[in-house]
Amino acid sequence: MDAHKALIQNIFDNFTLVEVPFFQRSYVWKDDLWQRLLDDMEFVVKTGKPHFFGSIILKAGRKRKQGDLFTVCKTVVDGQQRLTTFLIFMKVLCLKTGQTALFDVQFRLMGQTLALCHGKNDIAAFEKVMASTTAEQIDNPAPGSRIIEAYNFFVDHLDETKLDIMTIMTNTQFVKIDLDEDEDEQQIFDTINSLGVNLTTSELLKNYFFSRETVQEYESKWVSVFEKDDDAKAYWDTELETGRLKRAMIDIFFDAYFQLFIQDRNYNIANEDKLMYARVDHLSQSYQHFINTYCDGNKNVVLGAMRDYALCFMNTFKLDQCEQSVPSSFGVERINVVIFGLKNTTMIPYVLFVAKNVSDETERNKIFGILESYVMRRMIVRASNKNYNNLFTSLILNRVLDADTLLTRLKSAGDATTYTPDDDELWNGFENSKLVNLQSKGIIYLIESKIRPSNSSVALLGFNQYSLEHLMPKKWKNNWPPCATDDLESRRDSMLYTLGNLAIITQSLNASIRDAAWDMKKAGNGNGKPGLALCASGLCTLYDVLTKTDWDEDEISARAKWLFEQARTIWSL
Repeated sequence: MDAHKALIQNIFDNFTLVEVPFFQRSYVWKDDLWQRLLDDMEFVVKTGKPHFFGSIILKAGRKRKQGDLFTVCKTVVDGQQRLTTFLIFMKVLCLKTGQTALFDVQFRLMGQTLALCHGKNDIAAFEKVMASTTAEQIDNPAPGSRIIEAYNFFVDHLDETKLDIMTIMTNTQFVKIDLDEDEDEQQIFDTINSLGVNLTTSELLKNYFFSRETVQEYESKWVSVFEKDDDAKAYWDTELETGRLKRAMIDIFFDAYFQLFIQDRNYNIANEDKLMYARVDHLSQSYQHFINTYCDGNKNVVLGAMRDYALCFMNTFKLDQCEQSVPSSFGVERINVVIFGLKNTTMIPYVLFVAKNVSDETERNKIFGILESYVMRRMIVRASNKNYNNLFTSLILNRVLDADTLLTRLKSAGDATTYTPDDDELWNGFENSKLVNLQSKGIIYLIESKIRPSNSSVALLGFNQYSLEHLMPKKWKNNWPPCATDDLESRRDSMLYTLGNLAIITQSLNASIRDAAWDMKKAGNGNGKPGLALCASGLCTLYDVLTKTDWDEDEISARAKWLFEQARTIWSL
C-alpha cells in the first residue's frame, strides 16, 4: 500500500485508466453535496488556499491488452462519488469558459477515451454528459440519472466568473492510496471510511466473479436471482441481527453457501485457512483465497451451483413467516420461526444444506422436526448455544442428510455445549428456568401451534402477533394477597418468571389490568380495557387457567407440569 498527497492531475495523468467496478452501486450524490463542492471551489479560488477533497483508494486493475490506450489500469475502491462529481463539475466549467480542449487533454487518454470509466448503471449517463458540447440542460426522463441531475445542477448554479480552472487544479488535494492486487480492499475501506456506507460482501463478490467481459454470465447467474425484480432485491437487502452484527440476507446467503465448500473434505482445507474463513467480516477475501488456493483460480467451482442454492435459499428462508401462522406438523415453516423469531441464525447453513440435498419431503420434515426439538429442549433448560456454529457445520462436514443419522449424532453428543437434555432436565427447566421474554414466548407459541385442534374456531396468528404476559404480575404486591412468611414470598418471586406463570396473548394488557387482582385481570374493567378472557380467547396453552378462582404458586406449578407434558411429547428425542 502506498499513500500520499495528490492533485487531480496525479490521478488522471494521461496514461492511467481509472475504472469504477462494473457492477458497483450507482452514483448517489444529491444537490446538498453538489452545492458544497461548488462553495468549496469558489472558496479555493477566492483564497488561493489548498482544499482537501478526501481520500481516493485505487487498486491495481485489469491488464493492458493490445490496442488499449492506457498504460496502467486502476480500479476505484473508494472515491467514486468524489471523482465523478469533480469531473462533471470540471466539464461544465470548461464548457462555460470555452476551454473544452483543456478538459480533453486532462481527462481523456490521448485526447480520446475518457480516463474515468464508469460502471454498468452509470456508464451511459456519464458518457452522455461528457460528450456535451454546450453548457445546456440535458433531458433526463424518468426514472432519471443522478449523474445527469448533477450535470444540470452545475449548468444552472455554476458561476464561471467566480472560478478559475488552474487555481482549482493546483489547489484541490486528495490522499491517494494505491493498493497492490493482493491487498484486502474491504479492510482498508472499512477502516478509512468507517462513517460512510461500507462495501458489502455481495458488492465485492459481484465485482470479483464478473467483469465487463462477462456481462451475459452476470445476467444469468446473478441478476436472475439477486436482482430479478423489486421483490427479490427487497428480500436480499433485508437486514437481520446476527449476534452483534446486522447483515443483509444476501451476505448471510454467501456465508452459508461458503460453508458447503469449507466443509467439503475433497478440498482438504488447512486448519489455519478454516480459521481465516470463519471471519464473516472478510468473507469476500476468503472466497478469493479459497478459489485461488484450492480451485486453481477457477471461479466456476463456486459459480456452478450458486444460482440453484440461492433460489433454494429464497424458497426456504421466509422472513415473513413470523407474521403468519405455522402448521402443527414439523417442517420449514416452524424452522423459520426457530431461526428468525428465536434468533438461531447459526442453523442456516445446515438447514440450507438439507433443503437443497434432501429431495424427499417426508424425510426433510423429519430432519427439521429433530432440529426444532433439539434447539427447543436446550432453550428450555438454558443450555448454551455458543457452540452451535461448530455443531451445525460439522453436520455438513459429515454429510448428515437423513433423520436417523442426525438423531444419533445429536443424542451421542456428550459435550456440555451440544448435549441433548433428557426429560428430567426438561421438567426442571419448566419448573425453574427463568428465560428471556423472547424465548418464553417462542416455547409457548410452538407448543400452542402443536396442540391446537385443526377445527378450532380461533385462528392461530403469527409469532410476532402475540405478547408475553405474566399471569401473576411482577408487581403482585399492589393488588394480590400477601404471603404468610418471607420464605413463601421468596418462593413466589422466584416463580414469576418461570414458564408456568407465562402466557401468550393477542395484545398487551393495559397496565391497570396487568397488575390488577386476579378477577379483574381475567375479566377486564369493562371500560375498553380487556382482560385475559378476551386477549387469550381460544388459546389452548391456557386450557383451564381462566376457570381458576385463584392463581397462586400451586397453580403455577401445576401449569408448568402440564406444559412440560406437552413439550415432552412434542419435542421427543
